[in-house]
Amino acid sequence: MLYGYTDNVKVGYLRTLEKFIKKKNISDTLISNELLKRISSISFEMGRQIGLLIDRNNIIQIVLVGTNKEVLIPKLERFAITPGKLRGLRLLHTHLYGEDLDEDDITDLKLLRLDAVSVIKLNDRGEPYKLQMAYLYPSHEKEYDIIEYKDPYNIKDNFIEFISAIESELSRKIKERYEVKKGFSGVLIGVYKDKKEAEESLFELKELCRTAEIIPEEAFIQIKGAIHPKFVVGPGKLKEIVIYAMQNNIDYLIFDNILSPAQSRSIAEQTEMKILDRTQLILDIFARRAKSNEGKIRVELAQLKHILPRLTGRDDSLSRLTGGIGGRGPGETKLEIDKRRIRDRIAFLTNKLKDIESVRQTQRVKRTRKNLPIVSIVGYTNAGKSTLLNNLTKSDVYADNLMFATLDTTSKRLRFPEDRECILTDTVGFIRNLPESLKGAFKSTLEELEESDLFIHLVDISNTQYKKQIDAVNQIFEELKLNDKPKIMVFNKIDLVDKQVITEAQKDYPEAIFISALNKKTFEELIIKINHILFVGGKKLGIPVRDYFEKV
Repeated sequence: MLYGYTDNVKVGYLRTLEKFIKKKNISDTLISNELLKRISSISFEMGRQIGLLIDRNNIIQIVLVGTNKEVLIPKLERFAITPGKLRGLRLLHTHLYGEDLDEDDITDLKLLRLDAVSVIKLNDRGEPYKLQMAYLYPSHEKEYDIIEYKDPYNIKDNFIEFISAIESELSRKIKERYEVKKGFSGVLIGVYKDKKEAEESLFELKELCRTAEIIPEEAFIQIKGAIHPKFVVGPGKLKEIVIYAMQNNIDYLIFDNILSPAQSRSIAEQTEMKILDRTQLILDIFARRAKSNEGKIRVELAQLKHILPRLTGRDDSLSRLTGGIGGRGPGETKLEIDKRRIRDRIAFLTNKLKDIESVRQTQRVKRTRKNLPIVSIVGYTNAGKSTLLNNLTKSDVYADNLMFATLDTTSKRLRFPEDRECILTDTVGFIRNLPESLKGAFKSTLEELEESDLFIHLVDISNTQYKKQIDAVNQIFEELKLNDKPKIMVFNKIDLVDKQVITEAQKDYPEAIFISALNKKTFEELIIKINHILFVGGKKLGIPVRDYFEKV
């Protein structure tokens, strides 16, 4: 492959350079004397930097044609990096004015995980008089090291043996870290308006990662008035993050900011690492947690709608095949086929949901005929809604100390003395700044809320951000125009906080009830209040709460 600034280059030079492709460097050293001499001579005659990308079999895979100051490296997806390994390619390129290895060379070495990056220094007669080689250093003492050969024609070191030993040590270091972390890891990235917002949002992002079983290894934040329109954090910072992630065998780059399709593509062009934003992370959690047929369909639908505008051909091999009529070659056709399949699947799932919604509407009508009041437990994710439902109704709905532990809406009967009963519904947890694209996955929950007669707004008092979580839930209620319905505010997890925290909350929310969803003995005031609101003229239970549960 010949790549680079080939415009305005004489055809004779291009043909000469093309002959180097797939040619073998007949030497176990960094570069053979014959190849060194020929490349230096051609580079000097052209007045341009010439680069070679050579694999471990000493075969020249790519020839780079540069300007007099730089060479550009193409995408190297077909030379994929195995975790813990190097790329298996070494770069050698000429420097016409005797310059040393520069910052761009070192960045390419670290960012692309090349075996080595070397510069051949030419004198004013076009002769190589020095050669510098940089390679990644397998120690925390420094990131890379440089070897200088004062006589490029007298290099005797066996390069393949040398770089294989370096790679083995790098792999051993990474394996040690991997065994310690035990699972997928991620780097958290975010741009925020101030430090307080950064602290609060990162805390929540870490909890989302924990739910998705991703270990956050490091966080990179920037305090700015606005995000970079192309790379979110800026190109320099992004390179720094990618280099850190590759050196530490990180699995994911996780952005707290929601990435636009254009930003996703721009970032993907800078790295081969897996990229997630806040929306994709939540979708991944939804996909894990959805159990019902409807839940699974809604999540898949949300995922497909999120993927469709981001679907693009990243492989250079596809773009090189777009030479048919109107530039529509096989690569573009394949991309269009993928998009069409996704659109067809979206249409199929949408129709399937209409059938499910029709059945649910029938069930709702039957429930309404029985005049059973509906009580919905709402609140921020991981407030303890499923645990409360289980202990109020003697159910065994899945509950865990995780965000979005349950996605599907669950309804159970709650019986009171005097043959009174209601439907108690556990809804999916809310989260602040919920992207519009995810609201479809909440549709069944939102429909249940519209049918509710009473809300139990459950709050996790052990979360230091509980006031902001209350505001987030109240904002959603306002958007849904549900504020006219009765609501009981209930603070949960009182067993996890000091009395002072409870006292302060009681001052701010005097009408609230305080419970531990794990302790039924704390439920009496809540049950009395539900009974009183739902059933006009309702009386207090008149029996100890423990006897009430035994009776139920």
